[in-house]
Amino acid sequence: MDRRMLLFSGTANPAIAEEVARSLNTELGNVKIRHFANGEIYVRFLESVRGADVFLIQSVTAPVNDSLMELLIMIDAAKRASAGRIIVVMPHYGYARQDKKSAAREPITAKLVADLLTTAGADSIITMDLHQGQIQGFFDMPVNHLTALGILADYFASLNLEDLVVVSPDVGRAKACKKLADMLGCPLAIMHKGRPEHNVAEINHVIGDVAGKTCIVTDDMIDTAGSITEGARALKNKGAKAIYVGATHGIFSPPAFERIEAAPIEQVVVTSTVPVPEEQLTGKIKVLSVAPLFARAIGAVYNYGSVSDLFDPDFQL
Repeated sequence: MDRRMLLFSGTANPAIAEEVARSLNTELGNVKIRHFANGEIYVRFLESVRGADVFLIQSVTAPVNDSLMELLIMIDAAKRASAGRIIVVMPHYGYARQDKKSAAREPITAKLVADLLTTAGADSIITMDLHQGQIQGFFDMPVNHLTALGILADYFASLNLEDLVVVSPDVGRAKACKKLADMLGCPLAIMHKGRPEHNVAEINHVIGDVAGKTCIVTDDMIDTAGSITEGARALKNKGAKAIYVGATHGIFSPPAFERIEAAPIEQVVVTSTVPVPEEQLTGKIKVLSVAPLFARAIGAVYNYGSVSDLFDPDFQL
């Protein structure tokens, strides 16, 4: 039997799935997804997947639990339909922030999600910029962990900004921010952030020279935008000339857009891993596509090629 690649999209972020399919010169497969009156989810593949390499494209985004459950049911349906390999393409990995116990009697929900994907029948996963890289260790299957740092670096380089400094929003993000700083050939500064409670951030100190500089603050995600807006004000108080923000996942839970518009930020750059409402793209928000990178990763996995080659400095999308 000839090998086949089949791509199917969930309902969380169909736009990126359609762009991935176009990049691969193919079409998305036909799948029926509906919700019953009580909220239960029904999935049926409307074409044969027997023996095929099935790629299921689904970001776990709002409504998070529906998106996750839909993905699990898609995996189960493909497994029971005798798919050859089931590869989950999850541009945004939901529950990634719950990756460790910070207090007694807390769950490690990122590990639970990994267990659910494994039990449902996934054979491997392709994802991007996990909140913590060690989440890969929660799986006993191949995890292809992509990064948008190169895409963000290329965009900021295209702006020809002067007196650049990359700013890490906290110590934990410093390593990734140092990579971006090296790509842009500029120094690194670090903010010290405290969290008195969930979705509340306090910037206590800024380590490094930001006075008179154009600052690029980068993080893996922006949720309610409390961290980046407080950070922008702290940098402005330290004499920063201009402030840009870059992040892979633009979740933008309320009141994120209002906070961003009111903050001393020139532009917020995110990627297409999470859909952003069209009406918000006329303000400070800029969305960069990561579909070509996911398409190349899917091609590499399908052909048993190297995904790490995608991060070679000479690699071009």
